[in-house]
Amino acid sequence: MKTLYLDTSSSFLYCAILEDDNIIATVSEKLGNSLSILTLPKIEELLNNNNINIEEINKIVACNGPGSFTGIRIGLTIAKTISWAKKIPIVLISSLEAMALSSLSYDYVVPSIDARRNYVYASVFDKKNNSFIMNEKYVSLDTLEIVLDNLDGSICYISNDDIKTDYDLQPYIPDFKRIIEFVKDREPVNPHLVDANYLKITEAEENFLKSSND
Repeated sequence: MKTLYLDTSSSFLYCAILEDDNIIATVSEKLGNSLSILTLPKIEELLNNNNINIEEINKIVACNGPGSFTGIRIGLTIAKTISWAKKIPIVLISSLEAMALSSLSYDYVVPSIDARRNYVYASVFDKKNNSFIMNEKYVSLDTLEIVLDNLDGSICYISNDDIKTDYDLQPYIPDFKRIIEFVKDREPVNPHLVDANYLKITEAEENFLKSSND
């Protein structure tokens, strides 16, 4: 069983090919504004360098957000196209869920992606990967810190962004094996029904609604 993992929900490209429980190859690279240009070539390079044909991929696991609007669209478009064209099942996972799964050393982990203007996309998970503490939200850092201040135990932000906080902050280093294992029994989604989890409307939509109400 070969699995292709793809996450472009931030300024980073996280991509991996796994065969059963073994990692064959990975890419963890900050592409920034080049994400739309370089993501597909990077995937092709990963396949070619390991002599893997796309037809050998048995499953695609893709992050559908939250995070960068453009980044999410890039990754999902690629994943959906491959899934539909090659009839490969596609399974979705939240970008914040994937981040939380990659950290085990704290009582609570706070996967966070910068959403600008002192806002983040974030959730609060406990050691058992339960997000009932705070489900995924587009939330101000001030509000989030109030939630965290009421928790008893060690707390750590997981992010590759510059989060302003007095709590510990660790970089996000994907645990590809653990992420793939976590979703191994998750039901595939029809590629035509794959949807992005933006958590908020776009800035253009916000401006339109604002102008409509003026």
